[in-house]
Amino acid sequence: MEVMNLMEQPIKVTEWQQTYTYDSGIHSGANTCVPSVSSKGIMEEDEACGRQYTLKKTTTYTQGVPPSQGDLEYQMSTTARAKRVREAMCPGVSGEDSSLLLATQVEGQATNLQRLAEPSQLLKSAIVHLINYQDDAELATRALPELTKLLNDEDPVVVTKAAMIVNQLSKKEASRRALMGSPQLVAAVVRTMQNTSDLDTARCTTSILHNLSHHREGLLAIFKSGGIPALVRMLSSPVESVLFYAITTLHNLLLYQEGAKMAVRLADGLQKMVPLLNKNNPKFLAITTDCLQLLAYGNQESKLIILANGGPQALVQIMRNYSYEKLLWTTSRVLKVLSVCPSNKPAIVEAGGMQALGKHLTSNSPRLVQNCLWTLRNLSDVATKQEGLESVLKILVNQLSVDDVNVLTCATGTLSNLTCNNSKNKTLVTQNSGVEALIHAILRAGDKDDITEPAVCALRHLTSRHPEAEMAQNSVRLNYGIPAIVKLLNQPNQWPLVKATIGLIRNLALCPANHAPLQEAAVIPRLVQLLVKAHQDAQRHVAAGTQQPYTDGVRMEEIVEGCTGALHILARDPMNRMEIFRLNTIPLFVQLLYSSVENIQRVAAGVLCELAQDKEAADAIDAEGASAPLMELLHSRNEGTATYAAAVLFRISETRTQTTGSACPWSSPIPSSSMTRLPGRLPRA
Repeated sequence: MEVMNLMEQPIKVTEWQQTYTYDSGIHSGANTCVPSVSSKGIMEEDEACGRQYTLKKTTTYTQGVPPSQGDLEYQMSTTARAKRVREAMCPGVSGEDSSLLLATQVEGQATNLQRLAEPSQLLKSAIVHLINYQDDAELATRALPELTKLLNDEDPVVVTKAAMIVNQLSKKEASRRALMGSPQLVAAVVRTMQNTSDLDTARCTTSILHNLSHHREGLLAIFKSGGIPALVRMLSSPVESVLFYAITTLHNLLLYQEGAKMAVRLADGLQKMVPLLNKNNPKFLAITTDCLQLLAYGNQESKLIILANGGPQALVQIMRNYSYEKLLWTTSRVLKVLSVCPSNKPAIVEAGGMQALGKHLTSNSPRLVQNCLWTLRNLSDVATKQEGLESVLKILVNQLSVDDVNVLTCATGTLSNLTCNNSKNKTLVTQNSGVEALIHAILRAGDKDDITEPAVCALRHLTSRHPEAEMAQNSVRLNYGIPAIVKLLNQPNQWPLVKATIGLIRNLALCPANHAPLQEAAVIPRLVQLLVKAHQDAQRHVAAGTQQPYTDGVRMEEIVEGCTGALHILARDPMNRMEIFRLNTIPLFVQLLYSSVENIQRVAAGVLCELAQDKEAADAIDAEGASAPLMELLHSRNEGTATYAAAVLFRISETRTQTTGSACPWSSPIPSSSMTRLPGRLPRA
């Protein structure tokens, strides 16, 4: 019976062995050694590949020197050479003392003869393997029908024995290829695995599929035989080896077999895989997490299934507790995929994901660090209220000195989000030289908006509304950041970057010491130019009756508000006020008082309030007919707008009185409530 012979294969190389030295094309060893013929009928594979040769007695003759005249040294030399030839051509044949051979070569280096003999030895080994390969394939092919029948037998003992035999066959390449070529046998293996309750049978069948999965033909055979649902079922096995074989086979299918991902999802594979994250074998976990990444990438439904089964918490736990680099890398890949899912982001953050990822920012593994950085960046917009991020913030500031574009993109983006509306984080970053590091990052970034925009946003946050804001405003100037920042207002920079830069300039203008360098950098003409352009664009849409579109996510009304607000703060300086006035901006500011956007009304009234301190500007404001809209704004629901409007009207009135000696003939008096709200220093936008 073919099946019984599979475990006892004779290796049919005896005849070839006897003629090896002639067939090889190397005859130098013909007189020094002959092959031995083994009397064994059965040999192990290792023995067949490492056959020994017996030594035949030979006589060594010297050339050119009669034997009687050869001295002892010469005889020892020729004897050693003969021994080297025998050792090179027939390794391991000499039972004699090999000290002479060893003495003639440098330790650790092969002799020339040994190197010359290597091709013949390799040829011998290749031919032996080829003969064995052919025998394996032929025997396996002849046994396949009988093995398939046995796997379908009703007797569980017979099925187990058959599974063991097929498992042995699947471990050798030739017979494994024969198995892959039999859809009937693969289907029988899958059926057996799915239906068995015997642990040994389960182990053998999963091992078979695992071995087949190393070849594309095997993957296709498993897929077509319905192997994926069966393998998913095996993920509930209590046997560690079965779990390993099942998850590894599924991993290979997910990597290389088209249609496997959908099949795993349909078989509820994710629901079975996520609980496996509680295992404690790092290598097993590395394969499992990689499966999750393959299934979740680009598939929102898979991400939600992972969330519903407690995936974020388990993944964060792995990042917190393990040090195996490959596991940390594969886990960070899953978290990176989940970190773009709005539903998963809060779950990861609440599970301590920011802190767990931050632990690995100083790892020696660049790929791990980069994954952690991207994940932190993706999560940071929902982590603005998180506590315990001090070490993460410090590391991110240090990362700003790195020249890698990806690192800078992630570090600046994360810092921008974590410093948004978080006074504690703003103070910490400022105190740890964050302003200086961000300015240097901007200077090195060039035209890379992915770095420049978040860096500018972070500086905008650091220069406003926290105890160290003034320190940050001064630090920008002291680190020569103002000229570089003002240059970012130039077109054709993207509108999000321009908008962020305008906001930063407004904050820098809050520090009186920054007014002179801002003026030297020609910030006012650039702001006015942007204001005019944005206003004209917005007005075109109003005239056409169309809703104003977003340009790169920014509406022109936001640019109008930002530029006017920055000019308002800059106008607190007398020199700046004069420059703003000379650029003929008052007609535009008066026009903005009619805007339907409340914030634009407020900043327009604010800048007019500052300009009205100078008599010439106050007269110009009055001449533009600002009184009517300002009177309307006295009743604004926005307290700041009403206060500014009252102040402008009051200053115009004073100017009128000084000029004509009579009060301004307003149709109605300024409400006393507005006048009482006038502060010594008007509110800042």
